[in-house]
Amino acid sequence: MPRSQFDPLDPRKAYPAPPFPSQPQGGTGSFLEMDPVPDHGEKTYKGFGRMKGRRTLITGGDSGIGRAAAIAFAREGADVVISCLHPDSDDAKSTLKLIEEAGVKGAIIGADNANERDCVALVDGVVNALGGLDVLVNNAGKQDTQEKIEDISTEQLVKTFEVNVFGTFWITKAALAHLKPGDAIINVTSVQAYQPSAHLLDYAMTKFALSGFTKGLAEQLAPRGIRVNAIAPGPFWTALQPSGGQTDEGVRHFGKDSAFGRPGQPAELASAFVFLATGESLYMTGETIGVTGGKPIA
Repeated sequence: MPRSQFDPLDPRKAYPAPPFPSQPQGGTGSFLEMDPVPDHGEKTYKGFGRMKGRRTLITGGDSGIGRAAAIAFAREGADVVISCLHPDSDDAKSTLKLIEEAGVKGAIIGADNANERDCVALVDGVVNALGGLDVLVNNAGKQDTQEKIEDISTEQLVKTFEVNVFGTFWITKAALAHLKPGDAIINVTSVQAYQPSAHLLDYAMTKFALSGFTKGLAEQLAPRGIRVNAIAPGPFWTALQPSGGQTDEGVRHFGKDSAFGRPGQPAELASAFVFLATGESLYMTGETIGVTGGKPIA
């Protein structure tokens, strides 16, 4: 495991590789119950004040990729609000503790991305808590594995689109009343938008939609000085996987088909979020950064 995000390690051996233990979870899952527990950068991410004073919202920020972004933003000096479905969970509380330990403002707001009122109220809550909003990360997502299209119920299809696509649309629309020139929106799409897996059909459809949303919205907002980019993760070790995102057998061998023979850890995405949120990516909009463990996105 790295000592910091700058350690030049062998990417094949930096983190655990499959096979992993059987570990099915219910509901939205918890990273605290995973074996091995994911690395979100708790001990490794070092910040340099690159986001000092920035006010940020990260949806799905209680665990996984969102938690890694929250830790990084806070240690770079940003105030951070995380939203999640279960704000009283141990996952959410521990993430807030890490944010506050970085010496910045932090808050948790419970919100269901599938509910338009929740999405609008979420943005209002962020503005009330932080006094404004400068960086929006649309990360919250739903994924349920099904081997055949016949097994995907209308309820699952609608819910997956509501959480992944509609929620992103509603939150972004509400946020634009507060964003100004120099601010940034970062959407989390997926390698599934480019190389869809047969068992993640509806999920891949939503991530393809988010890729189009990123490009189209970037064209709209460039004249307003607001940048819109995306990150496309590959197989990452998060609670999304054992809580229905993969079969139990899929979890046991998760990431084995990547070029490095292992899944990515959320900490390995943190720097990409910071890059897209700051002036280091000032001339980028409508772009997608693939962090896929060797799976092409073009």
